[in-house]
Amino acid sequence: MHTVVVGTSGTTAEDVIAVARGNARIELSGEALDALARAREIVDALAAKPEPVYGVSTGFGALASRHISPELRAQLQRNIVRSHAAGMGPRVEREVVRALMFLRLKTVASGHTGVRPSVAQTMADVLNAGITPVVHEYGSLGCSGDLAPLSHCALTLMGEGDAEGPDGVVRPAGELLAEAGIRPVELKEKEGLALLNGTDGMLGMLVMALADLDKLYKSADITAALTLEALLGTEKVLAPELHAIRPHPGQGASAANMAAVLNGSGLTGHFQEESAPRVQDAYSVRCAPQVAGAGRDTMAHAALVASRELASAVDNPVVLPDGRVESNGNFHGAPVAYVLDFLAIAAADLGSIAERRTDRLLDKNRSHGLPPFLADDARVDSGLMIAQYTQAALVSEMKRLAVPASADSIPSSAMQEDHVSMGWSAARKLRTAVDNLTRIIAIELYAATRAIELRHGLTPAPASRAAIAAARAAGVEGPGPDRFLAPDLAAADAFVRSGGLVAAVEPVTGPLA
Repeated sequence: MHTVVVGTSGTTAEDVIAVARGNARIELSGEALDALARAREIVDALAAKPEPVYGVSTGFGALASRHISPELRAQLQRNIVRSHAAGMGPRVEREVVRALMFLRLKTVASGHTGVRPSVAQTMADVLNAGITPVVHEYGSLGCSGDLAPLSHCALTLMGEGDAEGPDGVVRPAGELLAEAGIRPVELKEKEGLALLNGTDGMLGMLVMALADLDKLYKSADITAALTLEALLGTEKVLAPELHAIRPHPGQGASAANMAAVLNGSGLTGHFQEESAPRVQDAYSVRCAPQVAGAGRDTMAHAALVASRELASAVDNPVVLPDGRVESNGNFHGAPVAYVLDFLAIAAADLGSIAERRTDRLLDKNRSHGLPPFLADDARVDSGLMIAQYTQAALVSEMKRLAVPASADSIPSSAMQEDHVSMGWSAARKLRTAVDNLTRIIAIELYAATRAIELRHGLTPAPASRAAIAAARAAGVEGPGPDRFLAPDLAAADAFVRSGGLVAAVEPVTGPLA
């Protein structure tokens, strides 16, 4: 099994996905264990002094000025975890919780939090045992960290609350720890706070969304090319010299992908052969690289932000190399929240242009000779009419999900925490947007492949033929009389979601950008 070694200098997106989705094992490096021990010595020394130090010998938030006597500090750390584990609503997905826990461990291992090595090791042990705390949808404002979600994770470390075992059954966390031979932690000064104070949930969801969107943007380039073929459009707009004079990297990459898919097509370039020749294709076809490319560039910016956050130690207060323990505002989720919202906007537009192309395929007045709704017999068949309705409903929801969460702020903690990022909410709605975008692209694929097969006597590009053959093998049925459509659309969704569409095309085109 793949092993991820956690050191003091952060982690990578690949490691996050390996732990969250691939159940990779985790080891703490010797460097990290040494750094943890050194930072803990500093915290212990400060805890022994009479002067109050925030998070070490004081309360939290609006209670930060209240000095806590030594005999009450362990209770204080336990209580902050218990009281902050106040989430509500549906359970958060297992992969999100694993990413959340791993990224908190990444910060703890930096040596800037003052957490004992034994606590960090317990965090790794819980992940390695396949124990997943029950975390709820609502509770984070994206500032002072993802407090409620992280608190539910810390509660599991204490052997309290509920968690899901490796068998998928939810049980008391104490029972699961005992079965795995893991001793619950007894928190000391600063440790409760250090386990709660990070952007880990929103960052984990950003990393996974970027991985999913990379696959979806390639899939969207493929379906756009298939639609261009089905509409007998022109590939001339994809010429590299046209995109070189507007040198947005994403635009050039999308155009190159579409051109690679269309190479050798017998369906393109039929403008002048029709009774009503076209001068140029509609925007939804002709401008596909510009829209998808802008989304790709947005992804590149988001990936840069994610890489910086993955290299960060997010906590408050932090232990600095010179021995100072200082309060800060690095837990504010604005940098991550903004790009989560940016990605939702770009995804909504990509879904919107894909839906417009699908609608064009189904409209006999704009499809250049295709049957109405791609029906087998338009007298008695509705064809793909309602598939486009489903796609339109998904696009409409995507537009609502594109409304930025990060533009909102609700004060909390008696106005001490008077501006928050809502980054967790931005991440949650982006996950829904990514799911919906997958379905939208799947419906365009379903329509475009059927339309190409209805162009009798014309030969599609080799890459298109490979895509159609793989889709049919995956249960995505071709043209024919009306049938129960939902299973076909589900098969198309699974084909796109699994990466099957990209995998089918790349042996012909070479790796897509």
